[in-house]
Amino acid sequence: MAGVPDQRKNGSRAEGGLATDPDLPPPAVDGARLDAEDRKWTPAKIALWAAIALLGGVAWFMLAIVRGETVNAIWFVFASVCTYLIGYRFYSKVIERYITKPDDRRATPAEYKADGKDYVRTDRNVLFGHHFAAIAGAGPLVGPVIAAQMGYLPGTIWIIVGVVLAGAVQDYLVMFFSMRRGGRSLGQMAREELGVIGGTAALVATLLIMVIIVAILALVVVNALGESPWGVFSVGMTIPIALFMGVYLRYLRPGKVMEVSIIGFVLLMAAIIGGGLVAQTEWGAAVFHLDKVTIAWGLIIYGFIAAILPVWLLLAPRDYLSTFMKIGVIVMLALAIIVVRPEVTVPAFSEFASRENGPVFSGALFPFLFVTIACGALSGFHALISSGTTPKLVEKERQTRYIGYGGMLMESFVAIMALVAAISIDRGLYFAMNAPAALTGGTVETAATWVNSLGLAGVNISPDLLSETARNVGEQSIVSRTGGAPTLAVGLAHIMHQFVGGTALMGFWYHFAIMFEALFILTAVDAGTRVARFMLQDSIGNFVPKFKEASWRPGAWLCTAIMVAAWGAVLLMGVTDPLGGINTLFPLFGIANQLLAAIALAVVLAIVAKRGTFKYLWIVALPLAFAAVVTITASYQKIFSSTPAVGYFANNAAFSKALADGKKEFGTAKSVAAMEAVVRNTAIQGWLSVIFVVLSIIVIATALLATARAFRDRSAGVATTDNEDPAVPSRVFAPAGLVPTTAERELAAEWAKVPAEARLERAGH
Repeated sequence: MAGVPDQRKNGSRAEGGLATDPDLPPPAVDGARLDAEDRKWTPAKIALWAAIALLGGVAWFMLAIVRGETVNAIWFVFASVCTYLIGYRFYSKVIERYITKPDDRRATPAEYKADGKDYVRTDRNVLFGHHFAAIAGAGPLVGPVIAAQMGYLPGTIWIIVGVVLAGAVQDYLVMFFSMRRGGRSLGQMAREELGVIGGTAALVATLLIMVIIVAILALVVVNALGESPWGVFSVGMTIPIALFMGVYLRYLRPGKVMEVSIIGFVLLMAAIIGGGLVAQTEWGAAVFHLDKVTIAWGLIIYGFIAAILPVWLLLAPRDYLSTFMKIGVIVMLALAIIVVRPEVTVPAFSEFASRENGPVFSGALFPFLFVTIACGALSGFHALISSGTTPKLVEKERQTRYIGYGGMLMESFVAIMALVAAISIDRGLYFAMNAPAALTGGTVETAATWVNSLGLAGVNISPDLLSETARNVGEQSIVSRTGGAPTLAVGLAHIMHQFVGGTALMGFWYHFAIMFEALFILTAVDAGTRVARFMLQDSIGNFVPKFKEASWRPGAWLCTAIMVAAWGAVLLMGVTDPLGGINTLFPLFGIANQLLAAIALAVVLAIVAKRGTFKYLWIVALPLAFAAVVTITASYQKIFSSTPAVGYFANNAAFSKALADGKKEFGTAKSVAAMEAVVRNTAIQGWLSVIFVVLSIIVIATALLATARAFRDRSAGVATTDNEDPAVPSRVFAPAGLVPTTAERELAAEWAKVPAEARLERAGH
């Protein structure tokens, strides 16, 4: 076979110390050919990348330099896509070549630990869908919408540049190093790399933060589906569809990924359309019109079941299925923006960019913009997915770049589209929707008066506009619909109705977007629950080794029950909160999420240093330093600020004094019960913030010490500890990226000649 050397000898092939199977084709494309393909530049290839760079440069110039009264939304699409393409093609290649150095001759945990439940070799495109669906939760949808208060440019720069240099780097490296360690969780990796003190701090921090993260993800789903028959039906139908896809792909038509994808897509569209029809019937409205507490209990039960079922049966196909919806809607929105070309009137830096008393969220641009955009650029939650389910499913080592780095770029694009949707609507409408009712008054008249009193340049909103917008989207009111999700839905409807259907379809597009957001976030809840189970098993396994066996059912069931009970309790507290749980938990979620990212990058820093890759250590050190400064500064301000709107304890003291003075209402709280809830919640938030930041500082400090020791040992010629699993020769082959290269197609053709029974037998199945 051209380009793939035949190294068969009497016995096995010995390649780099790995004895591969002599009766099978090579498990990897020859490294020399890979390098040759990568370095080959034709005139057409040079022209293509020059055009991408030029278009991206023009787009950034239009956004950052040429700022008139308006800016066309198409420049956001071009700036982001061109930057992503360049980052993936060049920057991630540097990381692959000099830091990870993947070797497809080595078997991944999905191959040498295959158990048919948690360790399952999964087609790279199916796994990309599962991973993207698992990491893409509330953050990229809600965070950018809220951050639009500061203007469009700060959020745009952080989302696009931040993901290339920070978020995608974290996801890729954590996934790769976890895969090399048998799919260990982030906390367990920290314990092995940082020692008892740093490792214990990381284990405790990741477990506590995971509870908060899953709870807030579930809470956003509850708020989106509460009393919405259409959403409940459509999202609920994705569960039996996913079960069918799992059985179809494993037993009925193994390997027919495209076939089951088409079937799943058709069924998903039927569920979405059917949801609208069912919601209009009397029986549908009665059966699927559920209150928030009922939906919360349903999510708790679902989270337990999803985490204990075999990954191939529900989690992977369900996430892959939802990816059609997620990526499809975002690509459709991008195309609509290019066609409609909406003009954005939001300034690059708004009036609130230099203040800390914004009506949507409190705090200055630095550091709070970077923790408000929780997942669009950098997310610690992703590190838990990248060290939880995904590394247990990867077929080949080189696929981690496509899945880890590429998957995060796609989530960043979601965040940019959410930002564009939010800033494409009238600025006055944006503030009327996102400010609390205590400020807007809750009616169209009082909301319009309040917005106009802000003194925003070019903003003069009328009650009629607020009423007309509500009628167009099929809602009774859109005033003070806080949390970001309704604003995104209005923005999407505003753009899409100009693309397809006109004003008559604005209601359809609005409710379609609400259902889309609920489905978008729910997939992160089930994946997060499974990862939480793995984390707890690893933690208990340090004392009871049997728990480290992921396939041990009693341990899996017990740990799942504990973690579901923990986040379920927080969820129910948020659902029954008189002020609305989203206001209580989202600020804490943002900071905790970014602190977790700093922990993940600290662990990666120590691993890279122990591998002796000091020349490229800056690739990890740069995002770690930025994340540490941002999150520690934000934590300090939330803990010690004397401004009640910013500081937890300052707010706690203000409401406690109001209660002591016998007041019946205070600030945003209109009852004694609400005031007591503020006192309770701010105390919980404050002390959790103290715990999170202290644990994070311990982890970062021990990682820096481990890095210094590795440098010292390297200089002294002392070997450092390698915590990777022993290399096992692979007996399978699969391409690395979305589209196979010429060499990969040739090798795949040779593998196709091997009988399926022989391949399965040799692979240990």
